[in-house]
Amino acid sequence: MKQLTRTFVIGLALLGACRGTPRQAIAQDDLQRLVDSMMPAIERATGMTFAATPRSAIRSPDEVRAYLSRKLESEFPPERVAGVEAAYQLFGLIPDSLDLSALLLNLYSEQVAGYYDPDSLMLFGVRGGDPTQLRLVLAHELVHALQHQYLPVDSLLGLESDADQLAAGQAILEGHATIASLRVLVPGSDVVSQPAFWEAYREQIRVQQSAMPVFASAPLVLREGLIFPYLSGAEFMRWWLGAHPGQPLPSRSELPTSTEQILFPSRYASEDQPLRLRFRDSTDAVSYEDTLGEMEMQILRAAQRGQDFVETTAPTGWAGDRYRVYPTDAGPALVWYTAWDTPAVAERFRTTVGARLAETTRVGYRGQIEAVSFDSAPGVRIVLAPTGWSRWADLPIAGLGAATDRR
Repeated sequence: MKQLTRTFVIGLALLGACRGTPRQAIAQDDLQRLVDSMMPAIERATGMTFAATPRSAIRSPDEVRAYLSRKLESEFPPERVAGVEAAYQLFGLIPDSLDLSALLLNLYSEQVAGYYDPDSLMLFGVRGGDPTQLRLVLAHELVHALQHQYLPVDSLLGLESDADQLAAGQAILEGHATIASLRVLVPGSDVVSQPAFWEAYREQIRVQQSAMPVFASAPLVLREGLIFPYLSGAEFMRWWLGAHPGQPLPSRSELPTSTEQILFPSRYASEDQPLRLRFRDSTDAVSYEDTLGEMEMQILRAAQRGQDFVETTAPTGWAGDRYRVYPTDAGPALVWYTAWDTPAVAERFRTTVGARLAETTRVGYRGQIEAVSFDSAPGVRIVLAPTGWSRWADLPIAGLGAATDRR
């Protein structure tokens, strides 16, 4: 699902924390003056210098919605959305009745008050919004414009078929922007380093986001996927700034490679790299393929328990995973391989989260769960497929791929 939440939710944290009553609409000239006036503060907060002044423009709510719709259609065509829907329905993370494209468009339209578009290198404000609120959002989005001058943002956000690594990259961008914008908006006080402030800020974001009707009604995996890069990304960047004074951002070769490293920086510091699992057979007749990762593993566990929140106080023991969705006349088939740090955590997954998945009640389906291994790493394979699927007798095989490379 992270593949579908990475592009559009821009300024989410600040928007959620700073909703207000619209006042006098800001004009185009006013917007550019606001951008110009904020640039020095952004440079001080980040320790980075703008190579060029970002251009800006005002867009109406209808124009913003049309832009979001075009982006969805171009980056996530119907066949790809169908693959994502099938996977997350089989994982039990979204209901079969959900129209994912429609929900995402409504969700993004509800969230966006201003955004940075990396395609045009421009900042946009939404016409009719509160100028004070827009200033808060621009503080965040100007950091994105600055990041684009230092990091290959396009390639970071263009990763395909590894949603977990993509989410880790997005968390760096959003976490960095969240911390820098807070420093701009609360000058003279190092609130970022104050645990009490940070805990209150996290809670405020969740409360404010939950007050948004579309967000509040969305499945847990979407809600947590939207918030993760801002809050967990900012937590990682707080750690990064403490461990790497004078270095405002990781370099391209230093970027985290998994959401596990974002959630638990000690895993990053110890260079605990995820195992890259790869299917051995052809991609023919595969409708979708991707990786869940640590964060969505935590979401899956919470969803199975009926929780309306996700606690990420300890790692699950995840070491890597890979799944494929195969179309069949009787419905999609899911084959999911997971690798684990130790035999004990692999067995715990197999008898809890994995067992609940394999005990499917989906009509016309059967589930299978089996212990496997990847060299020295213990693993688990789960298959959910129609009872008449032709590949039950010849299940797809996965093994270790090339070692993770941060470059």
